[in-house]
Amino acid sequence: MKQVVDLGPVYHRLEERIRAHVLLCWLALLLIRVAENATEQTWPVMRRELDRIHPGAFTGPAGTFRQRTDLSKPARDLLAKLSIDPPGKIHELTPPPDTAPRTSRGPRDTPRGPSSCHSRRSSQRSEL
Repeated sequence: MKQVVDLGPVYHRLEERIRAHVLLCWLALLLIRVAENATEQTWPVMRRELDRIHPGAFTGPAGTFRQRTDLSKPARDLLAKLSIDPPGKIHELTPPPDTAPRTSRGPRDTPRGPSSCHSRRSSQRSEL
């Protein structure tokens, strides 16, 4: 049993934490046994197949995205036997930051202070 769950020493001192730790280990073992019975495979085989699923981050002109690796047939079969939907192919899509180069401003594009705007408006109004 120790080889399947890989038990180690417990570093808890409070009784409630020790009980919680033992309960979590028992639930993990129960989950492993249910999965083994449903798939008729051992836990090391299932874990090896599921460990082959990895996310990868890719960056290009359209932005950055995270995509999982393709599922092998044994991994797809394993997920199907456990009634687990396969993870989505694309996990995250981030558009690129606004990196458009700034153009130099011409004389008409120069920002004007509030005083020049107000004086220009008042001169336009007087012409009407």
